[in-house]
Amino acid sequence: MNQNKLKKIVSKEALKYIVPNSIIGIGTGSTIIKFIKLLKKIKNLIKGAVSSSFISTNYLKKIGIPIININKIDKLSIYIDSADEINNDLEMIKGGGGALTKEKIIAASAQKFLCIVDESKYVKKLGKFPLPIEIIPMSCSYVVSEITKLGGYPKIRNNFITENYNKIIDVYNFNIINPSILENKINNIPGVVTVGIFTKDCSADIALISTTNLGIIKIKKK
Repeated sequence: MNQNKLKKIVSKEALKYIVPNSIIGIGTGSTIIKFIKLLKKIKNLIKGAVSSSFISTNYLKKIGIPIININKIDKLSIYIDSADEINNDLEMIKGGGGALTKEKIIAASAQKFLCIVDESKYVKKLGKFPLPIEIIPMSCSYVVSEITKLGGYPKIRNNFITENYNKIIDVYNFNIINPSILENKINNIPGVVTVGIFTKDCSADIALISTTNLGIIKIKKK
């Protein structure tokens, strides 16, 4: 079964987690676009959505779902997003699309984080996918130097500016033994806005993994 088919299957399964008359958080990426398109069938059940990117916002508007400012609501019942990598502890690497800061804010704000992925994103150890870090532009040289000291090979993402008007560094060949410790170390480097490691309060509460041979695998936070 091809990857697009798996993405559509897991997106359809995620519809079951929508509570009628609720405000939902929506992430970014190709799987989430498929999910948004499926939301059209139940849009009348959704009060509105908090979106993590301009792209997702545009798709939500096209199907008639109101966009809500996260600062205007008391609570967000669920956040639905995908991941570039996710492990068995539901820790993730995110930010391949460059929306990691908004994604992390919404993930931390939501009562429940549902991560939907195809089987290619499910890994034993994080780090094969380049680790994105959003940084303030004037800090490029310093952050690159500090990341190199930590053992990674950082490259500034060419011709890319985030929606927050910052730059992205993609770090290759990181040996991520303890994701939580590395997340804290990188976040403490001056100039770093946030790193695309999602652990602790920003990790997923539930993961739905679409597989070719086993159907939908469901993993809950321990």
